[in-house]
Amino acid sequence: MILDLDIGNTLSKWRLKDADSSEIRSRGAVWTREEWRPGADIPDLDVVESVRISSVARRAVLDETVALLYRQVGQVHVARSTPEALGVINGYAEPERLGVDRWLGALAGYQLAGGCCAVDCGSAITIDFVLPGGRHLGGYILPGLRLMKESLKLGTRNVAIDPDSEAEELLVPGRRTVEAVNHGIYMAAVSAINRVYAEVCDMEDVALPLLLTGGDARVMSRGLRVPHAVWPDMVYGGLEACFPLTAAERAGRMSGAPGVPGPVPLEKIRAGLAFSTLL
Repeated sequence: MILDLDIGNTLSKWRLKDADSSEIRSRGAVWTREEWRPGADIPDLDVVESVRISSVARRAVLDETVALLYRQVGQVHVARSTPEALGVINGYAEPERLGVDRWLGALAGYQLAGGCCAVDCGSAITIDFVLPGGRHLGGYILPGLRLMKESLKLGTRNVAIDPDSEAEELLVPGRRTVEAVNHGIYMAAVSAINRVYAEVCDMEDVALPLLLTGGDARVMSRGLRVPHAVWPDMVYGGLEACFPLTAAERAGRMSGAPGVPGPVPLEKIRAGLAFSTLL
């Protein structure tokens, strides 16, 4: 079995993948602050042959995890942000400072679409652009839905946005404080993604496929104006591309990869952007 780890500042997600069939056998998540020991929410390391890790947690957390895994697993691969990989040129002046989850998302998106806008809707919302040809432009970071809500300190933090809500419900004025907060932060987040996407496509003279991942991707998807695809395993896809261990991965197939969304014609993007600047 292959154990893939996506260690975030808040949540550590994992999945077990069959090394022979490339099938995903199980998934789970634990709070990053909890100790990594096999238990109800953590896979049995006795069945694991190889581990691939993406981590944006504190260095001590990564070091402790790697040390534990090396005692029980033969192969441990840790992803790093590099100046170049898989045909993509890192857009950061100091490439190692780009969050490795963003880097892996950009790499996966490029392998899938040959240029993309990769959006991760997690604790923070990150938006990264890779042009056809592989030039990573850099990106944007803004607070995620939960962080925006907590910043208001209005006692609404524990009332989450229903991921099954339709965009029409979330974009109308709220008639209670909880609704007003939820609808306001939702409006801010989806408006930011829509505007950033349009501005960069206009600036670079290209309409890019838009790919979403992260815990809030499904609800954010409902408010976006441009064609897009939700890819829950986008970071894992980057790990697969960087460290291919199965026959399917070596052939370039990434688990759960969606069909490439057809982008809106650039003329339509520019028309919408021009209209919004008049308001």
